Formats: sequence, structure tokens, C-alpha cells
Amino acid sequence: MRERKKPSKIHQMTHRFPAKEIALQSGLSTATVDRVLNARAGVSPQAKRRVETALRELEAQEQQLSARGRRLVIDVVAEAPSRFLREIRSSTERALSTFRPLSIRARFTFHETLSVPDCVAELVRIAKRGSDGVCLKARDVPEIRNAISDLTMRGIPVVTIFTDCPSSQRTAYAGLDNYKAGQTAGYLMSGLLNGADGTVLATQSDRGFQGEEDRLDGFRQQFSRSRPDVPILEVGSGAGLNRRTAEAIEKAYEKGTRIIGVYSMGGGNHGVIKTLTQFRQKPIAIIGHDLDEDNVDLLRSEALTLVLYHDLEQDMRTAIQHILAHRRVLPNAPPDNSLSDIQIITPLTIPDRYCP
Repeated sequence: MRERKKPSKIHQMTHRFPAKEIALQSGLSTATVDRVLNARAGVSPQAKRRVETALRELEAQEQQLSARGRRLVIDVVAEAPSRFLREIRSSTERALSTFRPLSIRARFTFHETLSVPDCVAELVRIAKRGSDGVCLKARDVPEIRNAISDLTMRGIPVVTIFTDCPSSQRTAYAGLDNYKAGQTAGYLMSGLLNGADGTVLATQSDRGFQGEEDRLDGFRQQFSRSRPDVPILEVGSGAGLNRRTAEAIEKAYEKGTRIIGVYSMGGGNHGVIKTLTQFRQKPIAIIGHDLDEDNVDLLRSEALTLVLYHDLEQDMRTAIQHILAHRRVLPNAPPDNSLSDIQIITPLTIPDRYCP
């Protein structure tokens, strides 16, 4: 018995586009398109692929056109110092403008400090009132992971930003590779110290943030490899706020300790420098994160040696793309490995956007 020929992939594909439109999109003749769509003989593999590609492109364009009349609302929930929250807001607004003519509105829920119960309560409120997606900067703890799962079960995508909750059911993560950032800081610190003896101070805003834990792990691993003789004094719970960071350092500092370097993962750098000055400490190198207004001022005055920077606008654009792809407004989500580049900013290389 003669084996029946399997129908081609194109023949099985449903579509609602006229052959003329597919021909225009693919660059083929209408007759060739008709032969491909009806699985007739004498069609090259290249022609089939071009028709398949044209159909995918037309479907994506149709989705975008249908979304133009739709108003999307996303929620941005973050716990961070006010100076960094301002950067998140402005970066989000710039990122949203790149999706025009789509109409996307952001609702911001910002707190300098946000307890775990309060964060969970906010996510529960979002779940009840509805949202097209959530961009979330929060601590990686079981209660918040459970709240993320609840949002996901309700069909609301959650993209963690800048710091991840990797074991949650979040849709994606948008930000930098924090472990590699810590390794970069460790590599730079060991070179900047140039063999000096003493102690390196490493400060975090809160140990509940997975991103800062990853930075610290990367820093420890890289720095200790080249300078195993230099102890690391770890200080947390400053919330990235100047006063609280200063108080945390005062409690941890032991008289007679020589601080030769500082790796500040969570901010509060005015507090760091003020406290070390009170203890008559003048570190050889101070490495910070992010170009918020405090760090830009400290870089200009050369109080900071350098800052590890990632483009917040690009991070927010990536997060929004994940949400739009989940909502089928965009055909594809960014690749899972699309993390931000780590940029090293010195007093001489501050981007123009941050200059007066």
C-alpha cells in the first residue's frame, strides 16, 4: 500500500490573510504562495520557510494593531531609598514611551521600607483589583514568593526587577547578573588596594534581597581568591538609608581596625563616608552601585572611586516586554539570558544624562 504523504506544516496552519497580503510580506508571487498554502507539488523548501515567516510576521503585526486601542495597566512595586525610587520612576516612564502607540499606564507603589506583611498585602490588593502585570523589587522570602504564586495563578504576570526571587513562580527577571557584579567589584578592589593591609568593609541594605546576597557571594569569592589575607567586615540592615547605614557601621566597627576598602552594595554612601571619617578612616577605594543622585555627587567629588552601573531604563523595557509578550501584545518575550551589561563608571565617565 502506498504511504500517504503527510500534509505540510503550512497546510495545517490556519490563517486569515489574503494570498496577496502574504505574497507582499514574503516577497513571493501570489501563485507561489497559493501553491505553498495548498501543499501542491513543485514548491521549494525556501519558499515554504518564507511563507511561514510571513505568516508569523503578519500575525504579530495584527496583534500590535489590535492592541493600539487597548489600555494596559502595569503595577511597579518597589522597596528602596527614595533617591533610587526616583530613578526607577523616571526610567519606567522613559521605557514606556518607547512602546507608543501602545497605551500603557504605570501605577507606582513605592516605599523606602516595606515590611514583608505590608508587601504581601499590597500584592493581594493588586490581585483583587486586577492588573496587566507587576514589576516587583522585593525581598526573597516565602511569604512574598507565595504572593507571587497567587498572582501568577490569577493570570497576572510578575517580573522581578533588579533583585530576583528565583524559586518563585515569577514570569521572568529583568536586571543585571548580581553575582557577576560582585565578582567584578572583587576583582577591581583587589587591584585598587595594590597590596595594602587592612580590612575591607562590605555593606548591604537588607539581607533579604537576593540581589545583594548574590553580590556579596560573588565579591567574597573573587576578592578572597586574590587577597585571602584581607578580612571582610560585613554590615547589613542599613536599608540603603544614610542614617541607618551609619548606625549599622558604628555598631560593627571595632577600634583599631584599618578600613582600606569599601564595597557598598545597597547605598547609603553619604552615611558610609561620614562614619568612616569620624573614625579617621580613609579607604583607598570605595566601590558603589547605581547612579542615583547621591552617588553621582560623590563620584563628582571623587569621594567614590567608581560605581557599577546598569541601565535601569533598559531593565524596565525588558520587564515590560515580558509582560506584553505574556499578554500576547508582542509575539515574543526577551531571551531568558537577556541580563543588563555591567558598566564601570568613574568620575571621568559619568554619562551626559547625569551631568548638569
